Amino acid sequence: MEENIQERYEQLEKRVLENNPSADTARLRSALAYADQHHGGQLRKSGEPYITHPIAVAEIVADLGLDMDSVIAALLHDCIEDTDSTHDDIAKQFGATVAELVEGVTKLTRMQYTSKEEEQMENLRKMFMAMAKDVRVILIKLCDRLHNMRTLEYQSERKQKEKSLETMEIYAPIAHRLGMQRLKWELEDLSLQYLDPIGYKEVQEELDELTRQNSEFLARMQRQIEERLAQEGVKCTVYGRLKHIYSVYRKMYAQSKTIKEIFDIYAFRVIVEDIPACYTVLGCIHDMFKPVLGRFKDYIGTPKPNGYQSLHTTVIGREGIPFEVQIRTWDMHQTAEYGVAAHWKYKQGMANSKLGSEKEFEWVRKLLESQQDADPDEFVRTLKVDMFADEVFVFTPNGDVKSLPAGATPIDFAYSIHSAVGNSMTGARVNGRIVTYDTPLKNGDIVEIITSKSAKGPSRDWMNICKSNEARNKIRQWFKKERREENIATGRAAFESELKHLGLSMAAITATPEILDALLKRVRFGSLDELYAAIGYGGMSAQKAASRMKEELSRMGRVERQNAERQAMQESLSAGQTIFPAAAKQPGPEANRPRRSESGIIVEGLDNCMVKFAKCCTPVPGDPVVGFITRGYGVSIHRQDCPNADPARRKPEEAGRWVSVSWVDGEQASYRTSLEISAKDRDGLALDVAMALSTQKVKVNNLSARSEPDGYAMVFLELSVKDKQELTGVINKLSQIPGVFLVKRAGG
Repeated sequence: MEENIQERYEQLEKRVLENNPSADTARLRSALAYADQHHGGQLRKSGEPYITHPIAVAEIVADLGLDMDSVIAALLHDCIEDTDSTHDDIAKQFGATVAELVEGVTKLTRMQYTSKEEEQMENLRKMFMAMAKDVRVILIKLCDRLHNMRTLEYQSERKQKEKSLETMEIYAPIAHRLGMQRLKWELEDLSLQYLDPIGYKEVQEELDELTRQNSEFLARMQRQIEERLAQEGVKCTVYGRLKHIYSVYRKMYAQSKTIKEIFDIYAFRVIVEDIPACYTVLGCIHDMFKPVLGRFKDYIGTPKPNGYQSLHTTVIGREGIPFEVQIRTWDMHQTAEYGVAAHWKYKQGMANSKLGSEKEFEWVRKLLESQQDADPDEFVRTLKVDMFADEVFVFTPNGDVKSLPAGATPIDFAYSIHSAVGNSMTGARVNGRIVTYDTPLKNGDIVEIITSKSAKGPSRDWMNICKSNEARNKIRQWFKKERREENIATGRAAFESELKHLGLSMAAITATPEILDALLKRVRFGSLDELYAAIGYGGMSAQKAASRMKEELSRMGRVERQNAERQAMQESLSAGQTIFPAAAKQPGPEANRPRRSESGIIVEGLDNCMVKFAKCCTPVPGDPVVGFITRGYGVSIHRQDCPNADPARRKPEEAGRWVSVSWVDGEQASYRTSLEISAKDRDGLALDVAMALSTQKVKVNNLSARSEPDGYAMVFLELSVKDKQELTGVINKLSQIPGVFLVKRAGG
């Protein structure tokens, strides 16, 4: 063993013995020899022997005070991934616990993934599953990432940014969620150094300057606090600090503040023996200095979900410089610095009592349960919200505390209590007053949910209102279970629309059973109905499903073939040939003959001009409408919700051609409009549609139907109605026909 490695090992052994004088160092030395043998010949980017990395990770693990199994697992953490070592081999030599820890940390590098997001999701999912069994897995992983970040200077610039971004978005917030503030701060500062080196340097220089200017101030405040507490007979330890670089950076850039506008640049920690002493110290601090209103937080009475406890108050001294004082006991201080690692240390043997079953780690299991069916992008995105969002603390009427993401609404609160409460919610009171569903909750609010047995369940709009993924997933589950047919209809319409947008057809998707099976496998569904239902309840976006199918078709050469067929069809049409005569007559409004404004439309600023009604959306009286001045054909009238009238799609050079229009009040002639009906294909469907229209006493100008390759049917209607109210009645009647899933306006 090389001399440098021997020195590093001796430092590791010394740290282990400091925490556990009775540690089995022979077992530790055996683990080092095993790792050194299997990593033999491997070098790091710095040129050092690879074994220096596992030793460094083991040192960090030992500093956290973890047990011998954890330290040994840290020494071996890369053996399964990077060498020919196996789980069984490690279990035989060092025990099943060490082997499980190493397996939990190991990445899934030997599996094939279709995207970087999928790889990241599977690695995280595996890590959390192992963490649910034993939290030491994530502790070792965090120590591994910390050492990699400390030596990131030897990587390429692209790798530096990739690793730093992943650390900032995933690993630093995990450390925060586990209460490991010291490790979190270092990970954030190291990441910022590579993500924004200029911003990092600016903040560092400003903090260095403040330290030079106010070093005497910090020393004087510390003396004053120590002297006053000694007079009160309070045994304590007091020390001052500056905020770490990333914390200052985030406030300066995210909140557009100067460094002088940040109140807690300076902070003092007062560590005492017990909880009563914490409140005694608080009284003394407020007596000595002027407290800043609204800047007091009691995390002892209301701990954070990660176990953090302290009293926080911001005060201003005679110099006019604001500073924060944090007051806590020694136990609270250990938890604040080392988080769950301190928690584990105080409960030696927790692993033997199924550490993952402890209440402190219930959020891990909830996270895994709620994300079982998520696709890779959704998993990583919701992970960030579930674990890393700032929190708001609110109370139930009984005084129980609920922690929710910042900006959470009564919907989030209801589902945090129970799915049944959210599903039966009909209203909410905050601090005794009725509020709307989208009201943001604030710290300290008392929230009461009003429920009813006759409630019809959640609205789809709630998924856009709520902030927590727990609420969003529970709403999805309700729709998934209770509204399957509605989900299928909604999802099918959205999917078909996306296919059209991408220039694909259902015929291309369902051309052969083999092609359909391959495409469904690409989006991870067993049938089209399952895919439609998932799109309908929000489990998969139509855009993503259609895009992935197009990618798969491209690989199979289907897209090019379909383009050739479409070109041949267009050439046939140009030559005057009739193709599919039964379906040639497509639904649409009546011929676009010019209409005078007095015939139903008033055009702002233009008297008695010609109008025509757009074929794409067929507006009728009652629809909000907008006009577009055409070249030579008067004003074209569109529904405001028509995609062709979407302000986001309008060309800047045509902005002046869009004009305000309105319907003439009073009885008008009938207007042609078009409907599209989606239904399960069956005999007699068209007849049932015709009978329903007959009972509504509306004029039918055209009715055509076609069967789709996926077992559905599309019915196209062109009819004449007086206004939107009459049209709504028709739509409601058609929706009641057995097998009909969706009735919608053309262009809607």
